[in-house]
Amino acid sequence: MSGASTLVQRFTSLFIIRRDQPELVIAQARALSWQVPLMYVVVLGNAYALAASHLGVAPLWLNMGLPTVLTVVCAFRSVGWLRIGGEDVDPDQAARMLSSTLKTSGVLAALFAGWSLSLYPYGDAYQRGHVAFYMAITVIACIFCLMHLRGAAILVTVIVLGSMVAFFAATGEPVFRAMAANIVVVSAVMIVILLTQYREFADLVRSRVSLLQKAEEARRLSDENDRLANLDSLTGLPNRRRYFAELDARVDAARQSGGGFVVGVIDLDDFKPINDAFGHATGDRLLTEVGRRLTAFDGPPLLAARLGGDEFGLIIDAVLEPDALRKLGRDLCATLNATYDLRGVRAQVGASIGFCPFPSGGETSEQLFERADYALYHAKQSIKGTAVVFDERHEAAIRDMAVVEHSLRHADLESEMSVHFQPLVDIVGQRTVALEALARWTSPDIGPISPDVFIRAAERSGQIVEITRLLVAKALREMRAWPMDVRVSINLSARDIASMENVQRLLDIVRESCVAPHRIDFEITETAIVCDFDQARDALAAFHALGVRTALDDFGTGHSSLSHLRLLPLDKLKIDASFVSDIEHNPASEDIVRTVLQLGRNLRMECVVEGVETEAQRDRVAALGATVMQGYHFARPMPADAVPGYLTGEAVSSARRRRARAADAAEWGGDFCREAG
Repeated sequence: MSGASTLVQRFTSLFIIRRDQPELVIAQARALSWQVPLMYVVVLGNAYALAASHLGVAPLWLNMGLPTVLTVVCAFRSVGWLRIGGEDVDPDQAARMLSSTLKTSGVLAALFAGWSLSLYPYGDAYQRGHVAFYMAITVIACIFCLMHLRGAAILVTVIVLGSMVAFFAATGEPVFRAMAANIVVVSAVMIVILLTQYREFADLVRSRVSLLQKAEEARRLSDENDRLANLDSLTGLPNRRRYFAELDARVDAARQSGGGFVVGVIDLDDFKPINDAFGHATGDRLLTEVGRRLTAFDGPPLLAARLGGDEFGLIIDAVLEPDALRKLGRDLCATLNATYDLRGVRAQVGASIGFCPFPSGGETSEQLFERADYALYHAKQSIKGTAVVFDERHEAAIRDMAVVEHSLRHADLESEMSVHFQPLVDIVGQRTVALEALARWTSPDIGPISPDVFIRAAERSGQIVEITRLLVAKALREMRAWPMDVRVSINLSARDIASMENVQRLLDIVRESCVAPHRIDFEITETAIVCDFDQARDALAAFHALGVRTALDDFGTGHSSLSHLRLLPLDKLKIDASFVSDIEHNPASEDIVRTVLQLGRNLRMECVVEGVETEAQRDRVAALGATVMQGYHFARPMPADAVPGYLTGEAVSSARRRRARAADAAEWGGDFCREAG
């Protein structure tokens, strides 16, 4: 029973329209859209040829009437199929046409077969042979034309051949019986071939669908990879790669059109403290919100991209005068400066912006970005939270910097670089306890260069490490002429401690100098710490292991946190001069200095106050508890060969003060004795 049931299921499946395979249904409809009309042409042509051979023999209504009616029906069906072939067909429409053809094919087959057999009694042997020939050739044509709708092909074959075999078997004519048998055999073979061809056709459609799906998946993956390669995964903004590709395209387009645009670079102010205080998750949410605000900014059309960290790039599609650009910058800064609500954390950051317009500011994408970045650097150095537009003054500064960098690369640093020293004075003991080593460079080509200028150039070119090593070696050589209780302070850059190889080279210089390591203070800035905290901690630990003291320079102006003071092996804090310059008029600066001094005492760290230039500042800082100070009030930086004389003169003055105090004490004692006597 199960075998019979399976055969029945397989047979009935031949007549099912596979709506679950829309691609196959559409492919069948496409193929039949021209095959079905062609089949009707063949069937009707053969029918009218048979009718012509029976003119004057069979009744006219039978001979021509029924073919005329069937012609109208076939024409109507042909128009429907031709319409499908000329337009985009959807699966539902295709399935309806296939289902309709499956139903009508049986009816039309029965009508044409019945009509042709009804002519048999009216003809002679030739005309009867024509009837048999018509039915045979027509069913073969239908099988071919309906090969993509196997149910219809089988239905037509069964109806036509069934009626033909039954009819000719009833006539008793051996020739017609043999002819019917021949047609059955040929048709059976053709049906088998049809079924095989249909399976291959269906497999081909499925294979094509699979290939298209794989191609679509490959395209989707390619698009996704392209999206991932060009978008920042955190903010959803274009990333650095996409930004520079867009910048190149804008430059090319603007050159051709003669238009203009503006390149901008944004750097968030005070983002690092928020990241450290509340964690990276909060920092990520803040960056995401910054990206959202930039995207939603109500102003000229702009493309915002995240370049990395807390740096963002802008391309503004507008030609703006400098004043309008500065106003736009102020609006952007205000937008980014508004308070951020970050899942229970309220935070606030500022933003500094550098702008460079095309074509007045630069002609290539590299120039535009570098100059916008320079304008950003200028903004952060002068007044944070503002926008700076690159102009002629910055262009002149860049040219000067290029000259400095060129001269620095070709300089004989050993002979051209010298060391000056500025004292750190203990106001209680009224003596110099240390001197800070400061690099000075006089180029034979362009003369003396400001330390701020050539240090920045050295950091840009990577020569700062070489200069630091030279400075350390020269400073330690000069120390041999100093008293043993006087130390030296030497500034290190972030690059100097960026690797343990650099650190080890500095330690080697210390060992080779024969100077006691405890007389050396290496000063690092807060920026050097935040660049790579773990590396900075390892570097300071290596200095401490040798006995070298370490100090945190310019404390209060960078991004270090109290946890850094707790985790780093530091011996000294240097309070930045910016807090001293207005200490007489700004209570906040006084409070900051007082707090840091108390912090240093609590952490058992020596505190040095920088930038003391007047007696009033000295007295105010001293009243807050400071004992070690540095600044022009005590001494300006001096050449190395002037240090021994300075220290000797200080010692003489100190001795004179001690003798004067002793004489005053002796005189007071004598007076006391006389009065007592």
